[in-house]
Amino acid sequence: MTVNLLDFDLEGLAAFCEKLGEKRFRAVQLFRWIHQKGASRFDEMTDLARSLREKLPSVCSITPLPVLSRQDSADGTIKWLFDVGDGNAVETVFIPEDDRGTLCVSSQAGCAVGCRFCSTGHQGFSRNLTTGEILAQLWYAEHYLRQHLNSKERVITNVVMMGMGEPLQNYGALVPALRVMLDDHAYGLSRRRVTVSTSGVVPMIDRLAKDCPVALAVSLHAPNDALRDGLVPLNRKYPIAELLDACLRYLPAAPRDFITFEYCMLDGVNDQPEHAQQLLALLRGHGGTGVPCKLNLIPFNPFPDSGLKCSPRSTVLRFGQMLNEGGIVTTVRKTRGDDIDAACGQLAGDVLDRTQAARRMAQLRAAGVHPVKVVPSLPQTTHQEDSA
Repeated sequence: MTVNLLDFDLEGLAAFCEKLGEKRFRAVQLFRWIHQKGASRFDEMTDLARSLREKLPSVCSITPLPVLSRQDSADGTIKWLFDVGDGNAVETVFIPEDDRGTLCVSSQAGCAVGCRFCSTGHQGFSRNLTTGEILAQLWYAEHYLRQHLNSKERVITNVVMMGMGEPLQNYGALVPALRVMLDDHAYGLSRRRVTVSTSGVVPMIDRLAKDCPVALAVSLHAPNDALRDGLVPLNRKYPIAELLDACLRYLPAAPRDFITFEYCMLDGVNDQPEHAQQLLALLRGHGGTGVPCKLNLIPFNPFPDSGLKCSPRSTVLRFGQMLNEGGIVTTVRKTRGDDIDAACGQLAGDVLDRTQAARRMAQLRAAGVHPVKVVPSLPQTTHQEDSA
């Protein structure tokens, strides 16, 4: 089995090239071709020595994820379903705005946290994605969009690790992927524009602060432990006080001077005035000085069997007003892509239904039958020779 070069950050690729007897600048060239130009074939890499171009196919590959489907929302949101093998699939969402393009990336097939309001958690957990599988979502989306929009400039300006899965429970694959996103030889994103969202894996928050501090978003969803225990089961292991302590420790290394807290608005569950008052007391008083933060209120997107309803808009607005008047900057997230089940909390809502074909193919392969699968592919481009 050949090595997938999407699995490497630049240091890893340099080490791989060194084993092949190549100098570091060859790794930089490869890195640029793969991530900046979207090359998937070595014969496209015209500034590499011919001998290296001929050697590489026998020892490595650039292996993207097969695309099972693409859905386009009326508001411009695009959702891809990627096949990650053995009947598993992950979803990736591009959200265009006037001043930015945000890609929501998955880190796991399924999720083990099991938050009550999240459809991915109801699917259950299958496995962690590899670094290459995380990056393949960005690689495909960026270069598909450039061609789709006929743009030579970077289209994706922000990445949020808010897709399927808990990123900090796949830490070993996450950090190299983040480093590639930030690398100027790859996607060149600012640390402020790459966000890791977590339900509160406290030890990994501390590690991220040391290894690769990017913007941090914390799924809070409740102002007290009794309520959060039922909404976010991980709270039973890392209660709110420990989580907020970790947030305070993270801030000195963070690219922003605040933590974003996400709060899904659930009708009659966590949306009452007393909850807003408790939230104010919690965030303004923790540790004696409070936690510098912004709060993002998320309208709940219902899915079958959740047993939950979205708070009425008037309730959401009143809740936000109370927090703003109490001194916490609070916004209401605009729902995007809900007509294609791409809104927050909806990912994987119908993945199991739409991956039956992939599962059947895995069964056929195990039985020795090898069907041909036709999926959309990244359009081929003509790359110019790299003069750098």
